[in-house]
Amino acid sequence: MNTLNMFLLQAQGQPGSSWSGLLLIVVIFVIFWLFIIRPQNKKQKEAQKFRDSLQKGDKVITIGGIHGKIDEVKATTAIVIIDNNVKIEIEKSALVGDPSLLGQA
Repeated sequence: MNTLNMFLLQAQGQPGSSWSGLLLIVVIFVIFWLFIIRPQNKKQKEAQKFRDSLQKGDKVITIGGIHGKIDEVKATTAIVIIDNNVKIEIEKSALVGDPSLLGQA
């Protein structure tokens, strides 16, 4: 017998067990969504909102730990001043946030 037939035979012998199994799967999915998927989506939206609101003069930190100040904002990148006459172009997705908001100012 294949696995499907064995499962169907077991389900016939125990009335209500298929519903309780289905209910358990639904409950696990809901818990997974509440504690993992939803908070991750919220963080992504906040990060996107931060990247969209970047302006010249904003202090930022890169994911590599470089502190600097925004000099110019482009479509997908930003020019960041990290020292006198030292500018680097960084992808917006590599910018973490404002040092004062991160408790590092």
